[in-house]
Amino acid sequence: MFTYFNEAKNMTVPLTAWVMDIHDMEYKCFEQALLLTKHPKIYHHVALMPDCHVGVGMPIGGVIATHESIIPSAVGVDIGCGMAAVKTDLTDISTDSLKQIMGIIRETIPVGFNQHESAQSWKGFDNAPTHLSIIKENLKKAPYQLGTLGGGNHFIEIQKGDDGHIWFMIHSGSRNIGLKIANEYISIAKNICMKTCDHTPTDLAYIPKEHSAFEDYITAMNFALDFALENRQQMIVRIKKAFMTVLDVVHFEKEINIHHNYANLEHHFGKDVWVHRKGATLAKNGTIGIIPGSQGTGSYIVEGLGNPDSFSSCSHGAGRKYSRTAAKTNLDLEEQKKLMNDQNIIHGIRNVSDLDEAPGAYKDIDIVMGNQTDLVKPIVHLKPLAVIKG
Repeated sequence: MFTYFNEAKNMTVPLTAWVMDIHDMEYKCFEQALLLTKHPKIYHHVALMPDCHVGVGMPIGGVIATHESIIPSAVGVDIGCGMAAVKTDLTDISTDSLKQIMGIIRETIPVGFNQHESAQSWKGFDNAPTHLSIIKENLKKAPYQLGTLGGGNHFIEIQKGDDGHIWFMIHSGSRNIGLKIANEYISIAKNICMKTCDHTPTDLAYIPKEHSAFEDYITAMNFALDFALENRQQMIVRIKKAFMTVLDVVHFEKEINIHHNYANLEHHFGKDVWVHRKGATLAKNGTIGIIPGSQGTGSYIVEGLGNPDSFSSCSHGAGRKYSRTAAKTNLDLEEQKKLMNDQNIIHGIRNVSDLDEAPGAYKDIDIVMGNQTDLVKPIVHLKPLAVIKG
């Protein structure tokens, strides 16, 4: 199901959006998408997933392809941000056990701006591309942030699936080193476009393939992607230990660990192009993905259907309904707490300042899923039992 825009406002390429109609999309998000259709390096069309909302330069929930160029802001500042999910052999869990497990997780996984007191080991540090100054400058801090959650919309959640099993899920990315890499190359791209007198919007500045910064960005981005995968992996290990500490014997299936902020060289519509997924998940035919809702609604494990019109992509979540500021203004604290308390979800919403991550701040995940039935097939529906927010 998608809405197709092809003749509005002198588009250079078409826009496809997996929404019922234009009114399901913020107007500013639509405006950002229109600018993308006129970008000199955009290939074939612009795709918006059903969770799309305003981002910096490019909508979050957007997918584009470029030919022999890269747009750092179309990957975003949290390079490698993504999801991990693990299925356990548990079919039930008590509230007391949940609280104990969550307590251990809080003790062993730093959240927000916190980090580990000691450096964490990872063989990836030994092969880091230190010829790039931005990597070398940030390697001292990075080992202390490995295996940490971060802030904002990052979370750890324990869930019950409609497959009868207990799962846990993580949303996190590349922490500070990904942010530093992103800011460095967004700035470089802006300088390149200024010098070439390109009329590209500042927030959509690109690096052409012939520029030395092109390969440097790809190298730095891939390092951040590997860091993000390992970051989630180290949290998985700690969460497993928390389960086993409380419940003694628990078995776990192989984890799902995926990105939703990255660029990748892929073949689409007859060409090798750089596909940028900014808040979008790979959904090739048979690919297993994760689409979270909010901390008060369900999440989904899905299987990709490989729809070419989405560049084999799908949504990365429910998508924001309100900005962080608007959520604190428009949502009622007691209503949001009641919504979660009535479901017996262990959560951390206490004050108005927490409303930016309340369930009401996000779109209805079931509507989002209904709008992408041609992109993914749901495999497991997961409902939250306990949540830690960054």
